[in-house]
Amino acid sequence: MTEQDNNNGNPEAPQAKDPASLKAAADAILAAADAAAKAGGAGAEEQSDEPEAEPDPFAVLVALQQENAELKDKVLRAMSEAENTRRRAIRDREDAQRYGAQKFAGDMVIVSDNLRRAIAALKPEDRAASPETVQSLIDGVEATERQLLAAFERHGIKEITPLAGDRFDAHLHEAMFEVPNSGQPAGTVVHVVEAGYMIGDRLLRAARVGVAKAEEGAPKSGGVDIQA
Repeated sequence: MTEQDNNNGNPEAPQAKDPASLKAAADAILAAADAAAKAGGAGAEEQSDEPEAEPDPFAVLVALQQENAELKDKVLRAMSEAENTRRRAIRDREDAQRYGAQKFAGDMVIVSDNLRRAIAALKPEDRAASPETVQSLIDGVEATERQLLAAFERHGIKEITPLAGDRFDAHLHEAMFEVPNSGQPAGTVVHVVEAGYMIGDRLLRAARVGVAKAEEGAPKSGGVDIQA
């Protein structure tokens, strides 16, 4: 029996194939094996990854405390700024109410000066000899001055009138001249030229005065500088 007869009689005997077919089959097997290896490696890497660690509770608490302190500081700063703004607004409103008429008041004190000069110009004997009409005019001028001074007082304007012998105060008085041989200590008030005025706690106009001149051997009022 020949080899051909044996192959025909045995169906399980391998069939002969050409080399190109065998090479293609081998390449396909290698490619499938390579793909399987890569897939298996990726699965192994995924399985080998450790689960993500949970955050440290103590670190979270510290971060929250720091954030809370920063927010508290911002709130306190904002509250402080709001309070400062409120106080400035109140102060500005009070200043406007108290000193808003400062310029007008400065003009009105000149009117008061003129009224006072008009009254002082009449001596007592002149008043006694004046006709009734002139006396009525004098009374009217005096009444006007009193009303003006009362209006000043209602609006917080106070008169500054130092007396002879008072110590010169450069914050309230303005020295216009020096008086020699006054018998007063040097630097003290001897004569008042014009009264001064305050509006609230601000000086509206200094009192204009004459002061005692320093004499050799005369006592001094404490070395006050009287230069205007």
